[in-house]
Amino acid sequence: MSNIGDYKERLAHSDWSEVHEELDYRPEGILNIGWHCSDRICRQGKGDKLALLWENVCGHEKRYTFNELRLASNTIGAHLRKLGIRDEDRVCLFMDRIPELYIGFLGILKIGAVAQPLFSAFGDESLFVRLDNAGTRAILTQRKHVGKVRKILDRLPQLEHIIIVDHDGKKALEDRESVFNLAEAETVDAFDIFPTRAESPSVLHYTSGTTGQPKGVQHVHYSLISQYLTTKWVLDLQENDIYWCTADPGWVTGTSYGIIGPWSLGITQCVLDAGFSAEAWYRFIDKHSISMWYSAPTAIRSLMKAGEEVVKRADLSSLRHLASVGEPLNAEAVIWSERVLGKPFLDTYWQTETGSIMITNLPGMPIKPGSMGKCFPGIQGAVLNAKTFEPITEPGIVGLIGFRPGWPAMMRGYWKNEKVYQEKFRNGWYLPGDRAKLDAEGYFWFVGRDDDVINTGGHLISPFEVESALLEYEAVAESAVVAKPDEVNMEVVKAYVLLKDGYLANQDTELEIMNFIRKKLSPLAMPQEIEFVGSLPKTRSGKIMRRILHAREWGEEIGDTSTLEDDE
Repeated sequence: MSNIGDYKERLAHSDWSEVHEELDYRPEGILNIGWHCSDRICRQGKGDKLALLWENVCGHEKRYTFNELRLASNTIGAHLRKLGIRDEDRVCLFMDRIPELYIGFLGILKIGAVAQPLFSAFGDESLFVRLDNAGTRAILTQRKHVGKVRKILDRLPQLEHIIIVDHDGKKALEDRESVFNLAEAETVDAFDIFPTRAESPSVLHYTSGTTGQPKGVQHVHYSLISQYLTTKWVLDLQENDIYWCTADPGWVTGTSYGIIGPWSLGITQCVLDAGFSAEAWYRFIDKHSISMWYSAPTAIRSLMKAGEEVVKRADLSSLRHLASVGEPLNAEAVIWSERVLGKPFLDTYWQTETGSIMITNLPGMPIKPGSMGKCFPGIQGAVLNAKTFEPITEPGIVGLIGFRPGWPAMMRGYWKNEKVYQEKFRNGWYLPGDRAKLDAEGYFWFVGRDDDVINTGGHLISPFEVESALLEYEAVAESAVVAKPDEVNMEVVKAYVLLKDGYLANQDTELEIMNFIRKKLSPLAMPQEIEFVGSLPKTRSGKIMRRILHAREWGEEIGDTSTLEDDE
């Protein structure tokens, strides 16, 4: 039987405060995610239960019980305190999916500092923008990534500590660098948790927008309330489950549901620190008897592409429940998983700013393949008229998704950007920036983004950030970046580029530009196609009209072009 029980009953009697007792929390009292995900579980008598089973690409494993998780996070927290890191200081986690990433996240929160996880594939410029904006004081990283930090260090005077967690001592350390080896550090048993409260800052996640640089989404410790309950009811994690969330903690799914959700429930989770391979993923599920699997539509479509023969080479009978996150889950993927894996992937909808699942397909709910599902109990959502911002009651009419503010995991602001934060609210609704429609039974159906942000494999890419980087390449005079349809990733980055005089529009130039962006920003931001053009469509005021280029890629009507500078 699922944890949520009857959806209608939960909907009628939903109250976030019900979770307080389950989490041993009293309003106005201490609430610390790091403590609740480790020490609290040990106090429940589960200290010897397996918390983390980690495996790398070579099959090497590490295992941590909840008591070992408690001790290790204490040890990292104590080390940061010795360095002078204080409450509300930003501490970046810039690592692959190694145990120190997950444990360090809890250690940072235990001392009241703010965890700033960043995707380890980011290039030096993407890293700089986010560290500079956050005023980050310390960064935990690895030998393989510290070179990127060194390249930008002279521009980051506020970054006082670069802590390398796997340094072998064979090479000299650079300025501001130190070594911390968790396996060799003196274990800290008794540790004073910083008395964070519900509204104390906890995590700073960066997300991309249509214009401007990436925005720091500010979350607080009270987000635990939403993340705990959605994990319990949507992901349906139960005492004996073995859980696998495939998301990297550099993205919000990897923290909300790859760290906080499962560990606040005292659930064993697995982490595979390796790239995608259908055979390796199925083998991982088989080897560790994974029962709950939370993944992304991009990965699911890649599994579909790999065929059904590879599925037959693994025993997947342990799987009990499957869910999907990050981008719309197409109906074909739901039908495929039910036929091939014996269970449908249930779509979940939310974003960095919401902090937790908002619209979802729940266990026991009739599934409509291709639908986002319904609002999670306690969430008031609607499809709004784009002009009046009033709810649309008629089924089938496309409008903007809107949520009434007040759920525990809602962001508390954009870092140093109050103006843009306030622009996310209209007529008492929070607007996530997506369009949808409702059917007669109240199911939401995703239509598309309401801006130019590119959703590639569930990760949001800012056209502005890519365009800015392109202009730093010596051959590029102008550029425009849009989404291009893709069979696996739904959307990928395409760049229209106007070259400077003297440079050739050929394959070599295209590859050089692609490689430049890959190193400077990230592999996800790298254009999958570059089209060299003689001019870009602009308004008479000089603004590049991305929508015209987007329409060309998607076979849509171009619409009004009266403001084009060369329009007759």
